[in-house]
Amino acid sequence: QVQLVESGGGWVQPGGSLTLSCAASGIIGSIVSMGWYRQAPGKQRELVATITSGGRTDYSDSVKGRFTISGDNAKNTVSLQMNSLNPEDTAVYYCNTETRRYFITNYWGQGTQVTVSS
Repeated sequence: QVQLVESGGGWVQPGGSLTLSCAASGIIGSIVSMGWYRQAPGKQRELVATITSGGRTDYSDSVKGRFTISGDNAKNTVSLQMNSLNPEDTAVYYCNTETRRYFITNYWGQGTQVTVSS
């Protein structure tokens, strides 16, 4: 059974930093990519950042230059360093992994709350 366990969410003041971490277990096949998505109240879930097993990264325009994603293929982990946080970053952040065995499958973590406020 695939599990994604997230950690590192919480409350931070505007301009502050947080680091989110996610560890995947029970993977059968290979990991194509890992990443982070977020969902604010009343909004759809959106991409934040992804990283492929080859190290290619992709960021949403709203976080470019502020967030950095990194991954460890050997440990099946992914982290998201978030700097210069602002209230618009407040959301539930979800870890995602895309795996391939016979076909592509997406798995999601349970989500971790990030709140940016003064």
